[in-house]
Amino acid sequence: MVTRMEEPICFAPPQSPGVKAGCQPSPVPHSPASSFFAFNMTDAAVSFAKDFLAGGVAAAISKTAVAPIERVKLLLQVQHASKQITADKQYKGIIDCVVRIPKEQGVLSFWHGNLANVIRYFPTQALNFAFKDKYKQIFLGGVDKRTQFWRYFAGNLASGGAAGATSLCFVYPLDFARTRLAADVGKAGAEREFKGLGDCLVKIYKSDGIKGLYQGFNVSVQGIIIYGAAYLGIYDTAKGMLPDPKNTHIFISWMIAQSVTAVAGLTSYPFDTVRRRMMMQSGRKGTDIMYTGTLDCWRKIARDEGSKAFFKGAWSNVLRGMGGAFVLVLYDEIKKYT
Repeated sequence: MVTRMEEPICFAPPQSPGVKAGCQPSPVPHSPASSFFAFNMTDAAVSFAKDFLAGGVAAAISKTAVAPIERVKLLLQVQHASKQITADKQYKGIIDCVVRIPKEQGVLSFWHGNLANVIRYFPTQALNFAFKDKYKQIFLGGVDKRTQFWRYFAGNLASGGAAGATSLCFVYPLDFARTRLAADVGKAGAEREFKGLGDCLVKIYKSDGIKGLYQGFNVSVQGIIIYGAAYLGIYDTAKGMLPDPKNTHIFISWMIAQSVTAVAGLTSYPFDTVRRRMMMQSGRKGTDIMYTGTLDCWRKIARDEGSKAFFKGAWSNVLRGMGGAFVLVLYDEIKKYT
């Protein structure tokens, strides 16, 4: 037996004269709020992607250019905690390091670990800039920079520091691996501790687990907040106080960025030295462990090497900061065309 389906009930509006009555589909209602939300979500995603790409490309270019200075700085920082560099082979300073590296390891060794650095730096800097703009919306919403200068300044510091700390949570293992690769002074093959980025991550994970890849994370967060606040906060404040920030000459932008990176680098450098030393601890066992923790590291460096040891490689870091200044300026220039 075939059962006949019931006809759908149709609620039609009154028809005008001459118009045949019938069942017509009613239009699907569109909420203005939902349309606005969807539009803003799409707009936010595009804006985030632009920030990510512009910041990442600018960072990759600049880091490759200053890679030799970067490696010199790292070697001077961690040589006292390196098993490969004995006391009689330690570098006496920047010049000694620059002269000996090509003689002992070859010219190309200046870029040892650079690929890992670019891979690490691309998401790090891109996330820094992308998150910074999102945090600025939180900390600077409704703030008038002309009448509320100190609140504007504090908001930029907070957004810069928060962006740096948030990014670090995602990319710390890459930063850790980059440090260990740059500190590897072996010439080739068996003399090197690690064959590359993947080998470094796998060996440390097998030896110490995920904890080993986050060695020195606590002091890193402290340092990155200080550095990020100065690096991103002061730069944005300085540029924002200019008459026409969006059309500032590139040379003026570079001068501001250069000053900011130098101040930020020197302010946070002791934290950077301690975290690099802690990174060198991973993979060590028993009596090979030099520092029992971050506080012990601070204490032993000050006691055994003096306060100047916290700033070893600092001048090369200032030179390296030219790359950081270039990142800020290049990022702004790329944003103009995206």
